[in-house]
Amino acid sequence: MLTTHTIAATVHGRFVVNEGPPERLLIGFHGYGETAEIHIEELLKIRGIDQWTVASVQALHPFYSGRTQNVVASWMTRLDRELAIADNIAYVRGVIERFHGPEKIVFAGFSQGTAMAYRAATDFGRAAGLIALGGDVPPDVADNIPPVLIARGSRDDWYTQEKLEKDLKFLRTITRVKTCVFDGGHEWTDEFRAAAADFLASVA
Repeated sequence: MLTTHTIAATVHGRFVVNEGPPERLLIGFHGYGETAEIHIEELLKIRGIDQWTVASVQALHPFYSGRTQNVVASWMTRLDRELAIADNIAYVRGVIERFHGPEKIVFAGFSQGTAMAYRAATDFGRAAGLIALGGDVPPDVADNIPPVLIARGSRDDWYTQEKLEKDLKFLRTITRVKTCVFDGGHEWTDEFRAAAADFLASVA
């Protein structure tokens, strides 16, 4: 008879940091098939970002991307979902511990990384804010969410208007929410970055 077992294993994560004022920390989570470097490049285009230390965290599950064979990563799959969530939360706790008591922490996520931003903010419990671009609130997050900027492109076929409205209905019962629906698809745009800049300034 076949039986399935799981066992804890040590895996080293990596994150990229752009040093800024230590009292303000922005922690970002990339989308599916991306890297920490790709994500931090987008974060560093936000106006006023030099007023923050920025850390971009890479997912623990690397893989080779199609024809290019570039190494990219994914946060999780449906396989052993609860264990993967616990591993990712513990990972983010370790990243936060590498910084020396910032006064303000904001979490940001794009696409698949948005779920990680919600989970990280909820677990941390004292976040100043959360920026969610092109991704929905995961079903395991129910409370303890800081003020949120939630954004989508008007032509985004993945994070649809229906998903946005569902998230807003929930989020508005537990926290303050700002929205940005911009002209674009499942992507970063200057219009979104302007909204992110204003949001960061409001919570700094």
